[in-house]
Amino acid sequence: MRAILCVLDSFGVGSADSAAPGDRGANTFGHVAIAAAEGRADREGLRSGPLKTPNLLNLGLGRAAEQAGEIKLPIEHPAEVSGRYGFAAERSFGKDTPSGHWEMSGLPVEFDWGYFPLENSFPKELLDAFVEKAGLPGVLGNKHASGTEIIKELGEEHIRTGKPIVYTSADSVFQIAAHETHFGLERLYEICKIARGLVDPYNVGRVIARPFVGETPDTFKRTGNRKDLAVPPHGVTLLDRVKDAGREVIAIGKVGDIFAYKGVTQTRKASDNPSVYKVLSETLDDAPDGSLVFVNFNDLDTLYGHRRDVAGYAACLEAFDGWLPSIQAKLKPGDVMVITADHGCDPTWEGSDHTREYTPVLAFGPGVTPENLGRRETFADIGQSLAKHLQVDPLPFGASFL
Repeated sequence: MRAILCVLDSFGVGSADSAAPGDRGANTFGHVAIAAAEGRADREGLRSGPLKTPNLLNLGLGRAAEQAGEIKLPIEHPAEVSGRYGFAAERSFGKDTPSGHWEMSGLPVEFDWGYFPLENSFPKELLDAFVEKAGLPGVLGNKHASGTEIIKELGEEHIRTGKPIVYTSADSVFQIAAHETHFGLERLYEICKIARGLVDPYNVGRVIARPFVGETPDTFKRTGNRKDLAVPPHGVTLLDRVKDAGREVIAIGKVGDIFAYKGVTQTRKASDNPSVYKVLSETLDDAPDGSLVFVNFNDLDTLYGHRRDVAGYAACLEAFDGWLPSIQAKLKPGDVMVITADHGCDPTWEGSDHTREYTPVLAFGPGVTPENLGRRETFADIGQSLAKHLQVDPLPFGASFL
């Protein structure tokens, strides 16, 4: 008896009723499916034609998405489904990674994070303290920016001056980009720790190290050595419940960072989706009875959602769908797996930020009977369900669907 919580980062299924005006109408899955059916997600050498996700559809994804998005999708539903399917509304105030992950673990974030303005984003006193404490010659950037675009813009100046690039986004983040060799990876991690202590009074959710390599704007490329320094969850989560019961909590990918390692007993590092899949597959071979395996597939968000790359998003989703049968084959009697998301990031939408959307809830396993779960009022229903399945103490929020 194990629980596997799988997050397809940014995979929303329709704008939530709590969405701000700028997000109303967003629908990550729906718009990708429509674009693919219309030939707008074709790319030579990558993919073509209608979206191919038969295994997710067999779990009830299409039915859940049509309930949530209230649109007719250009997909063919299977006659029967093999899992429990529904969609969840977010109770947390934000539409960011920590809020989504904490809430699905039973802890909604019902307070506002600290955010920074578009230009001259960081207060002068914050940057002055950062430069002094970190022993820096100064900083570059100081604005909202795409991570890939800002290193193209400022990467050469960074290499020449030794000044790290600092930037933010619509999320509550202080991001620092620096070259792995010219600046040094460990030096980047060191100054991120300094920044983490300095931004606490601003109620900032994460400081993120964004290392890159290359020598020119055309060759600059971010690496898999990203590191998130998050504030720890403000209350008890599913991870704490499982750990306190003497069980294993195995965090794969960036999950450990998101929870500041609170409630985590093992961390298994992986960066891109193929490596995450490989580590998950290996983990399902050795994760002990009673354990929680928590995994995040990040590429949908980082590589394709934020960059508004519809073809890339479609291909990435199809790749995950292709891995799904081998994942299911490793589930043991008594195991329950839930596939969900932490927010949306519609690649057809304006801008480059997350979109506030409902998320899919697909629960399956050898003993799980099919059922339409309908609308869940909070992501926390997932955490409560898995707490019940693992027979640990219930969480303060959420209602079980198992």
